[in-house]
Parts: sequence; structure tokens; C-alpha cells
Amino acid sequence: MNDSSYYVPCLAMVIVLVLKGRTVLLAWRDPLLRSVYALLLLSVLVFLFAAPPTIDWVNRVTGVPNISAPVVYCLLSAFSASCLVLIINWRGGPPEASRRASRRWIAGYAVVIVATAALFALGNTPEQRLRDFDTYYADTPFIREMIVLYLVALTVANIAMNMMCWPWALQVHGWLRVGLLVIVAGFFCNIAFAATKLTAVVARWNGGDLDYLSTYVAPALAAAAEVVTAAGFCIPLAFQRVGDVWNTWSTYRRLSPLWRELRPLSGHGDRAVRIAWWSPAELQVTQRESDIHDGMLSLYPYFDPALRTRAYTAALATGSSPAGARAEADAAMVTAALRARAADPDGRVITAATTTADPTSPTEGPRDLVGMSIALRRSPVVAEIREKTG
Repeated sequence: MNDSSYYVPCLAMVIVLVLKGRTVLLAWRDPLLRSVYALLLLSVLVFLFAAPPTIDWVNRVTGVPNISAPVVYCLLSAFSASCLVLIINWRGGPPEASRRASRRWIAGYAVVIVATAALFALGNTPEQRLRDFDTYYADTPFIREMIVLYLVALTVANIAMNMMCWPWALQVHGWLRVGLLVIVAGFFCNIAFAATKLTAVVARWNGGDLDYLSTYVAPALAAAAEVVTAAGFCIPLAFQRVGDVWNTWSTYRRLSPLWRELRPLSGHGDRAVRIAWWSPAELQVTQRESDIHDGMLSLYPYFDPALRTRAYTAALATGSSPAGARAEADAAMVTAALRARAADPDGRVITAATTTADPTSPTEGPRDLVGMSIALRRSPVVAEIREKTG
């Protein structure tokens, strides 16, 4: 990796952090959301402080040669802990058990971070090394132990995460499974990173020279691991949101036939507050459903329960499920009521009506507006009612 390539994923994650910052502040009590944000933030810090220009700057500003090494190792340990905590909160389970497991992992990696700092303070690294610190000081007392400690801690964390993610991925489907498999691939890259580094260090202990593994191969594996892992965590969350928006707009579109039928009765044109076209999809659907209910309210005196019962029986006879038959029966009743209202311009039926109660049985629950809207276009039962009342 060249010097600038460290900053590209860093910048990409900063953009995500900025975009999601307000969401996190509004829902800070959500442990899953906090864990995602912590993971992304630590990913940014790892890339930022692992870049050779940043390493050189930190060493010069602090005046301590190679102080960046323990800083990066501590950030990697914190990143490992954040991954474990996110997996625990994401997988769910009893809240108290999740909190206990999270605290144990955080405490364990806090010990690793303190030990890393202590070992660096006890060691001696007078010559600055921007790219080959691990192999150059592989035989230095205390520094050697520090290097092994962070590599072992990183490996343990990634093995533990794979042991949690892989069985879970086999139990779920959709974007969650995709995200988990991507996460597993990222963890394997981290294990390969640690193994490559450790191989180069052990080679130094035995008088060999495999420094290129640590200097060139391992950074590429680390970058891949960080990006792939972060992407794996983001994929299910992002695509779930996309899927939710898609489903909402799909509901909005499928409500169109019923809404167009009832719109003239809903007082839509006299509405004091109009919904802008750029309003959120959920608000658009809510407004459309409100228009439909307002239109149906004016039709209640014209509803014919006997016609609805006949339409329900006919729909069942054509092979519809009970829920589908109810939607078809409601659509047929609305169709007939619209014809009846059009044939009563003076509103005699409304004047003579003693109740405006909805004839739907309370035990059937609320009407399926989407099912009614679809039935208006596709149901042969509704088409027959339309012909008879037309």
C-alpha cells in the first residue's frame, strides 16, 4: 500500500459517520447503534494512525520515537473489542446476558491495551521505523512481547467472531446472511494479517528474513480486512433500509386504484395541509390511507352487508384464501356503494340513514386496503359487481 491509500477508506468511513451522526445522537441508548458507530469510528482511527505520514507526524509531535506503534496496536485491540460487542448486540438474546458478555470482552481487551502501553514503556526503540517496526524490533526485550501480545489478541478476537458469525449465518437468510458471510471473510483477512506478521517475526527470531511479509503483504491484508468487515456490518443495515423504503413505495403504488376511486369523496382538494412530493414515503402512504378512509366514511350509508357476504362466498368459491376473499368482498361492497352514491345525488340515503357504522365484523380486524385496491383491478367478483351495478 502506498501512503495515500490508507486515507481513502478513512475518508469513506468519515462520510458515513457524518451522515449517520444525527441518527446516533437521537438514538444513543440503542446499544446496537452505538456499537456500529464505535466500530466505524475505530476503523477510521486505525487507518488514520497506521498511515506512514501520520506515524511520522505523531512521532515528531510527541518527541517519542515509534510511539505510533503502541497507539496503532491499542486501536487494533479496541477495534477487535468493538467487533465482538457489535456481534453480541446484533445477535440479540437476553439483554443482561449481552451486557455481561460485552463487559467481559471490553475488560479483556482493556487489559491488552494497558499491557501494550506498559511493555512499550519498558522497552527501548530509539530508531524510528515507519514501515517495518515489527520485524526490526522483533528481538528487542519487552517490545517483542508487545508485538506478540497484539497479534495473539487480534487472532483470538477474530477466531471468536468467526465462531459466533458462521453458525448464525447458517441459521438466517437474505441480506443478514450476506452481511455475516462478508464479515466472516473480513475476519479471515484479519487472521491472515496476524499470521503473516507473526511468520515474519518468527523468521527474525530464527535468523531468517521474511520482512516483506510484514512490510508489504500484511498491510494490504489489514486494509482488506477493515474495509470488508465494516462493509459486512453495514450491508444488512443499509439494504434493510432500502428494502423498507422500497416496500413503502410499493404499498403507496398499490393503493393507487382504491385511492383514485375514493379521492373525490375524501375532501382531498380542500385539505388545509398538502403533502409535498418530496416528503418521506411513510408520510405519503399515511396520507393516502387517510384519504381512503375519509372517502369510505362518506360511503358507509351506502354499504350493503348482504352484498358483501355474497361477494365473500363467491370469492371463496373461486379459490381465494379467507383473507383474500375478505379483501375482494370489501372491494365489491365499495364498488357497489360508489354506484349507489352516484345514483343518489340528493343524498336521500344519507338523510334517511340512522347509523354510519362500518358493516365489517369487528372480529375480522381492520380492512386490508392494499388487498382491496388490488381486487378492484383483478378480482372477477368485483368485475361482476361492477357490471351489475354499472
